Amino acid sequence: MAKPHSPVEELLSCQRPLVIGHRGCCALAPENTLPSFRLALEAGVDLIELDYHHSRDGVPVVIHDATLDRTTDARNKWRRSRVKVADKTATEIQTLDAGSWFDKQFSGAKIPLLAEALDFICGHGGIALIEHKAGDAETLVRLLRAGKLINQVVVISFDWKFLREFHELEPTQVVGALGPPIRLASGRKPRRISKRLDAKWLINLAQTGARVVVWNRQVSPTAVRRARQSGLRVWAYTVDKPSLATRLLAKGVNGLISNNPPLIQRDNLFRDPDCARLGTL
Repeated sequence: MAKPHSPVEELLSCQRPLVIGHRGCCALAPENTLPSFRLALEAGVDLIELDYHHSRDGVPVVIHDATLDRTTDARNKWRRSRVKVADKTATEIQTLDAGSWFDKQFSGAKIPLLAEALDFICGHGGIALIEHKAGDAETLVRLLRAGKLINQVVVISFDWKFLREFHELEPTQVVGALGPPIRLASGRKPRRISKRLDAKWLINLAQTGARVVVWNRQVSPTAVRRARQSGLRVWAYTVDKPSLATRLLAKGVNGLISNNPPLIQRDNLFRDPDCARLGTL
């Protein structure tokens, strides 16, 4: 009997376009918090994107920025600005209010540990799209193995050297290359100025082991076709207008990352019961 595909493999083979919640459902709730992830699950998105950095004591915590100011009360709490995530322990970080800046109804929402966020998302039938912002590959591999989450999630990064190192440690885990990259698979910084997805980017991307390319909206039908001919799925960010979604889908893009998934889910192209990913809240 053939071994059943993982949820991630099923999504990669899905024929309809995917809807991916950016930092959860961050147009409607504070980004990268459990309330935001809950809304994304309720919307029935295919994947929930989140970001992580490492705390001072090496714990992956879910936050987009390298500093705590924008999305927490860190400035008021510690009486200084630009407090770095890497300068505080995970315990200290979890004392912060990560919800009130967005709306008072989310007062008291915390910055979750990555392990907590994955437990919440995957425990409710969702799939996490984990964006690495900082930290080593080995720590993430250990965390995913400990949680039995290999290929229950997708790992992405703008740091293609990190992706190459991660892929070497855990070659079975699906990874995706975000672009344009901040660092090439070799470890060098890109010399190219072009932000458009093209054949040259695809050549370097092949060294990462990526099966997905996650690019900005500057994609051409030719580039998408080349990527798909190479066996890659192409996802685009960040898409919050139905008109833009329609244009990108016409170019052959396989998935759209949105701050407001319900808004772009109104298109019938996204509805296919054979590929549905609905949360169990």
